[in-house]
Amino acid sequence: MEVQQFLPIGVGIASFIMAGGFAAWVIKQKAGTKEMLEISEAVREGASAFIKREMKIIIPIAIGLSVIIGYFIGFSNGIAFAVGAALSAISGILSLKITVKAAVRTANATGSGLGKTFVLAFRGGAAVGLAIPAMALLAMTGLYFLFPDPITIAGVGIGASLIALFLRIGGGIYTKAADMAADLVGKVEENIPEDDPRNPATIADNVGDNVGDAAGMGSDVYESYIVTMLASLLIAALLGPPEIILYPILVGTAGMVASMIGAATVGSKNITDVMRPLTKSFFVAAGIAIVLNFVFMYYFLGQETIAYALFGSTMIGVMLVPVIQRITDRYTNYKYKPVQEIRDAAKWGYASLTLMGIVKGMQSTGPFMIALVIAIIVSFAISSSAAPDPSQSLLYGIFGTSLTAMAMLSLAGIVLSIDAFGPIADNAGGIVEMTKMGEENRRVTDEIDAVGNTTKAITKGFAIASAGLAALAMIQAFQYEAAEYFNQVFDYSLTNPGVIVGLLVGGMIPFFITGQLINGVTRAASKLVDEVRRQFKSDPGILTGKSKPDYARCVDIATVASLKELWKTASVAIAAPIVLGVLLGPTAVVGLLMGAVVTGIFLAFHLVNTGGAWDNAKKLIEMQGNKGSEEHKVAVVGDIIGDPYKDTAGPALNTVIKLLNTVAIVFVSAFVAIFAL
Repeated sequence: MEVQQFLPIGVGIASFIMAGGFAAWVIKQKAGTKEMLEISEAVREGASAFIKREMKIIIPIAIGLSVIIGYFIGFSNGIAFAVGAALSAISGILSLKITVKAAVRTANATGSGLGKTFVLAFRGGAAVGLAIPAMALLAMTGLYFLFPDPITIAGVGIGASLIALFLRIGGGIYTKAADMAADLVGKVEENIPEDDPRNPATIADNVGDNVGDAAGMGSDVYESYIVTMLASLLIAALLGPPEIILYPILVGTAGMVASMIGAATVGSKNITDVMRPLTKSFFVAAGIAIVLNFVFMYYFLGQETIAYALFGSTMIGVMLVPVIQRITDRYTNYKYKPVQEIRDAAKWGYASLTLMGIVKGMQSTGPFMIALVIAIIVSFAISSSAAPDPSQSLLYGIFGTSLTAMAMLSLAGIVLSIDAFGPIADNAGGIVEMTKMGEENRRVTDEIDAVGNTTKAITKGFAIASAGLAALAMIQAFQYEAAEYFNQVFDYSLTNPGVIVGLLVGGMIPFFITGQLINGVTRAASKLVDEVRRQFKSDPGILTGKSKPDYARCVDIATVASLKELWKTASVAIAAPIVLGVLLGPTAVVGLLMGAVVTGIFLAFHLVNTGGAWDNAKKLIEMQGNKGSEEHKVAVVGDIIGDPYKDTAGPALNTVIKLLNTVAIVFVSAFVAIFAL
């Protein structure tokens, strides 16, 4: 095996070992009192029950689709679909198990101060962050070496995206339905604190943090990595040279090494600002990634002009991550003016707070768009102009843009490590509150949790930006595949009515799906609200602390209600490109994919930033000592509205965009054959 083939496998295994070391260290820490362990066990049982029920639905579907794809599209695509789906599910389950164990230990560490609590939560997150991209890197490397033509393994993208979408939808609806019910009845109606043990929905809320923020985000980042690398490989295969095809895998390898080193820099000493060591770890990782990308380019691509151009595209991708981070941080962090303006708007009532949040979320899409446009133009320009064959300048330009996306996702290890500590801190705060550990302990978890809200928004923005860049490469790959099957070049100009129809349908899909998901959260939350009210009414002793709520009943209601919503979104994302391809052909499908990208990435970014800003505006009011005030009640309602924005609809859209593209690529032969008749 050549060095460039051995490297990704060796690095993937090393990342697993480091993740295991972090997990072992976390588990060795003290888990706390008997009461804390009882709460943690209740959360674990609730999360396990949800995942088991969801897997009973997902596994038969995955097996059926694997057989169908293998029979009609090709054996290798069936295998690839199964690998993509299985590892996506494992990513979610792994994230869930680690965060549950880390949360109770983080809660117990609050008595030792901010530094110890932070590093415990971070290392729990790093165990997830380093394991999941390693799985994706090993999966793509293994599949490519077994089946060297990327189009024959494109099914891995459908498998990864479909299962990630199921976990995102199910977990997102679960967590936000439980969160909304707990807040509406507990905070707003009964004026009891967040995570108060008297609230029957509290355990369901804590379970939701794990199945939504942990399992959902784990599978989301995994599928983003898979689809982005697949997009680069598809374009590289059209260019031809083997070293060009291997370069996206080497870019992923460089980012994995960099993420490991970045995660190792985070310690517990002299922690006064939680964001500072996180930012430092990222910039260390980014710097190392740039250096390694240059080394791999120099030794494996040679010193030709195109090699330097492709390296330049990877630099743009690495630099784009902190740009997206800064934009998201600016609009969701309580330290900056947008969130402070939302807090001030709470003084004037519900309407002003709601409108201000929507305005700031919409404004955030402006700098986001500028960053993406610059990245696309520069990466395309430098790569296309350096093409060794002028007839391939377009393909080299698209390949450069796909490498920009791949370089972004290569840092998924450190980005997910920074993100995953958020739900751990959130759960730890719930345990601290429920066990009445004290205000000082809760202050520690609140400080980490507030940063966690921002880092979660950053990771969502990171995934959304990569979805847009990867989709551009996938759309180009689809056009080449369609031309090959039809043996003709299609007219994709705006004078073609098929393209216009596709643009309109594709542009509508993100809005339609957003409405579906928010409606699903509302339906599930209403059932939980009724149950919490019923318990308070039937047993007045719950509010006085004399009786114990029926937590299990709320967990069960949230589970059943969320799983009912799985089908609708996935059905739309799978059926839309196939139906349009059968009826109107490839030109309409390209229009659909482009329309979904244009509206989807901006709608998603707006949703996650609006929700994150509302959440942190509420936390800012609490940190200023105004908990329980009228202003705080208004902010709580804003947070409730933002919950399905930032944790259900927004994150699901980037997965929908990628699923639409991978379905179009894999099924092009099927619907092209029907259309040709």
